Amino acid sequence: MLTIWGRNNSINVQKVMWTVGQLGLAYERIDAGRQYGGLDTPEFLAMNPNGLVPTIVDDDTMMWESNAIVRYLAAKYDAGGLWPEDPDVRCQADQWMDWMVTVIIPQLIPVFLGLIRTTPEERDNDAITASANAMSKHWKILDSHLSDRPFISGDSLTIADIPLGCACYRYYEMDIPHPTRVNLEAWYERLKALSAFREHVMIELS
Repeated sequence: MLTIWGRNNSINVQKVMWTVGQLGLAYERIDAGRQYGGLDTPEFLAMNPNGLVPTIVDDDTMMWESNAIVRYLAAKYDAGGLWPEDPDVRCQADQWMDWMVTVIIPQLIPVFLGLIRTTPEERDNDAITASANAMSKHWKILDSHLSDRPFISGDSLTIADIPLGCACYRYYEMDIPHPTRVNLEAWYERLKALSAFREHVMIELS
């Protein structure tokens, strides 16, 4: 049995849950982190010394780090599908997964924390605006990439779409300017047509 530790409104947990839902895997999810706590117990730290979610146990395999978990589940349960078997395609998928972490997330986090987890009177609106504008420019890069393909790695959904799809949902849900990005918007609409995306990612921000 696949067991997943993490609260369902964590973007990193959502990557894993969308993957699990997309693959139709049986699982147990245990609420952990933030309001649920439990990350500083000896038992949890024995699994993940970072004290972070998500953490999974799949038979004899114990893992942490959300992108690594997405890769693992796709490779084990959907080789040739979510997991591209062609190394040239897979390296491009890996590239975009890492781009989400190194380029999008550093701008997404200040906007998310500022708008969702900070009271209006305590917000640094200048900092929020600066990060939102920078993030919008970065999304333009993906918009250009999607000009000739329906999904990030080509004709079908792969591991590349999952981290960026989770970030894109938050981007469009937040009250910031969203310049027209025709290809990005069309890709996002394709993701919203997926039941696993709607169930595990399209959750109220908190």
